[in-house]
Amino acid sequence: MLSVRCTQFTPDDPLAGLELVDAAEPEVPGGWEIVHVRAAALNHHDLWTLRGVGVTEAELPIQLGTDAAGVTADGREVVVHAVLSTAEDGEDETLAPDFHLFSERGVPGTFAERIAAPSRNLVEKPASLTFAEAACLPTAYLTAYRMLFSRAGLEPGDAVLVQGAGGGVATAAILVGAAAGLTVYATSRSEERRARAVELGAAEAFEPGARLPVRVDAVLETVGKATWDHSLKSLRPGGTVVVAGATTGADPSADLARMFWRQLQVKGSSMGTIGELVAVCELLEQTGVRPLVDSEVPLDQARVALERLHSGEEFGKVVLTHA
Repeated sequence: MLSVRCTQFTPDDPLAGLELVDAAEPEVPGGWEIVHVRAAALNHHDLWTLRGVGVTEAELPIQLGTDAAGVTADGREVVVHAVLSTAEDGEDETLAPDFHLFSERGVPGTFAERIAAPSRNLVEKPASLTFAEAACLPTAYLTAYRMLFSRAGLEPGDAVLVQGAGGGVATAAILVGAAAGLTVYATSRSEERRARAVELGAAEAFEPGARLPVRVDAVLETVGKATWDHSLKSLRPGGTVVVAGATTGADPSADLARMFWRQLQVKGSSMGTIGELVAVCELLEQTGVRPLVDSEVPLDQARVALERLHSGEEFGKVVLTHA
């Protein structure tokens, strides 16, 4: 069975630790089952793992990947919920003390021909989505959905700023937010990416730091230090910044004076619940919105796919596929 693995940590050259190997079939604990993976989306989490962030030498080798869509042994087409924990049904598994993802804490990731997954983590794949589109949902689209609606509490007619158009979560937020009736603004350093953001449903797209036509109800922040000041200045009084990443640095000035004077809120957000994943699937089915796939790459060419992600040139999700 083909498996894509991290065999050593190389912070300055993450792809140096990448290997494709012929692996043993996955072990299947009680309450888990085999999924034949048809598509697995890449995330920056995979590059961080290759750099050794959030994992230890003792865990090597690590089968990479958090997202997958595929077929069970009895023929069901499913999306694999990426969040693992011992939370009880109905509890928010992202708040559980043992919250983790595939490819963490000794659990093999999704970049393989077959994986084992908890039966309760298998969600029916929307019939209208391809496997490649469905594989985009468990991290990027679930994260965007939770940020917009569970954490920011946005409703149709509200305005939101999405920083960093082009990334997986940002692209998902534009598509999902516009489909749900929000007024979406976006930023990007690239004129081409700004144009594409508008094509996807953003009302307008701006250069980073630009003044918006209105102060927004919420800002979705995955960029961090480079955009933090702009995020705070773009909010209406009482508005909310929802943070799910900090790719340019996690230590900006808090700007506490602005925070308390305008009564701003800052909320963290990480992944989402299985209930929210079901809601994402339902929203896409109802609206006809399709996840944006940058490129599909065969599983045995995983290095090419990770090089694409590492380059930062992708717009949408890079997806590994296997027949």
